[in-house]
Amino acid sequence: QVQLVESGGGLVQAGGSLRLSCAASGSISSISSMGWFRQVPGKQREVVAVTSGGQANYAESVKGRFTISTDNAKSTLYLQMNSLKPEDTAVYYCKVIGGATMTDYWGQGTQVTVSS
Repeated sequence: QVQLVESGGGLVQAGGSLRLSCAASGSISSISSMGWFRQVPGKQREVVAVTSGGQANYAESVKGRFTISTDNAKSTLYLQMNSLKPEDTAVYYCKVIGGATMTDYWGQGTQVTVSS
């Protein structure tokens, strides 16, 4: 059974930085893509950053501030968030698509709060 466990969220002042981690327990074969999403109450979950085939794509709102990366040896996905803004406040989720049936695996979410 594969589980994704996020960590690294918290409260930070505007302009600060956080690094989110998403550790996978259990192996996922044939990973298609990995990414970070975020959601605020009353709104749909939105994509923040996705990496696939060695390429990364970012939402316009985070380009130049956020960086997605992986450590395959540790089966961990990261999101480095710099120059944080109050509008970045959300619950952040990691997602991995992979396995024989291209299953979506989601983490439980980690709260990021940016104060002004």
